[in-house]
Amino acid sequence: MTTPSARLLIVGPQGSGKGTQGARIAAALGIPAISTGDMFRAAIAGKTPLGLQVQEVIDAGDLVPDELTSAVVRERLSETDAAGGFLLDGYPRNLGQVSDLDAFLTDRDEELTSVIELSVPRDESIARLTLRAQQQGRTDDTEEIIANRLRIYERETAPILDVYRERNIVDAIDGVGTLDDITSRVISALQARGLSADAVR
Repeated sequence: MTTPSARLLIVGPQGSGKGTQGARIAAALGIPAISTGDMFRAAIAGKTPLGLQVQEVIDAGDLVPDELTSAVVRERLSETDAAGGFLLDGYPRNLGQVSDLDAFLTDRDEELTSVIELSVPRDESIARLTLRAQQQGRTDDTEEIIANRLRIYERETAPILDVYRERNIVDAIDGVGTLDDITSRVISALQARGLSADAVR
């Protein structure tokens, strides 16, 4: 029996620790962790045609539209290091982007292996983000602004999980605990899907 390729999404509200966990899981599986922020920065730095478009949008103070975001993701996932699998963080963010990713994977005769949902209570997310803002001296990250970001997540991103639940590929993970505890929960869930991972040190 062959081991399936690890094509993963990690989803969770701001403050859930998905960036940290995504990097740990990707390292354990030997696949690239790809976040939308990293992709935009790489495309801009590489001065690719898409990167120049992203730069223009960002310079104008606008949000990068779905169509452009999906194009940047397709460009990144077509690179050789993502051929054997990947972990996406921050994409897809909404139902339109889910359709874009589905179309891209279908063209390659691929499908997602697992959608890792990091579940963290709202109060815990706000507490973590507030503490992080204090530690980083970000005075503009007030509790009200943080709560608004969480509302946007709940309204736009959380619904994508319903789509993936229908496909039986969501692994709901308790996102409260030590970093190692949470990583172990994710690895166990992935192993149950036939993925093997090196021990995370």
